Amino acid sequence: MKALIIYGGWDGHEPVQVSEILADALEQNGFDVERSDTLDSLLDEDGLGELDLIVPLWTMGEISNEQWGGLSAAVRGGVGVAGQHGGMGDAFRANTDYQFMVGGQWVAHPAGVIDYRVHILDHADPITAGLDHFEMHSEQYYMHVDPAVHVLATTTFEFNGCTMPVAWKKMWGKGRVFYSSLGHVAGDFDVPEALTIQARGMIWAAEGKAAGGGAAL
Repeated sequence: MKALIIYGGWDGHEPVQVSEILADALEQNGFDVERSDTLDSLLDEDGLGELDLIVPLWTMGEISNEQWGGLSAAVRGGVGVAGQHGGMGDAFRANTDYQFMVGGQWVAHPAGVIDYRVHILDHADPITAGLDHFEMHSEQYYMHVDPAVHVLATTTFEFNGCTMPVAWKKMWGKGRVFYSSLGHVAGDFDVPEALTIQARGMIWAAEGKAAGGGAAL
């Protein structure tokens, strides 16, 4: 399988380091991985069509209509897309169609870096199967979330008791979409469950193309 990781944007999310961690996780699962530091990689229609997976790691920033068109067309055509935290869930704030594809958008992390618990909601799904609830010391993401996504894990905010999705999956055309809000910095992936969820989510997204797209959630 072939994957493209596109990294950049706000440096506070350590896009270079995180891209290396995710590339390693994919390579350990048999992927041929290319890493790119330019959004112009999304203009290569033929190259995108040969991929099984695109991993965007680009907090904030701007995406041109042509770059977004390339990404959207590739995913709608069956290429999977999977990402995490602000690298995918707080990217290209002005492009609401991109947010629609992702299934959510970051709003706040009310208490900054804190201790919080991640609750596994779907124990039957291959992305979260066999995992128990676990603890994080990081930013707890408060998000606007599409109610149509399939939620895999959640967290609860102390200040208002709200239960918020942490990881989910959905479709965009024929392409599989996976997102996890975990991974503020590279060190967050020292938590085994956080890395396992991300790795499995990327693999699930990539496998959709081989399955012919449009696979059931």
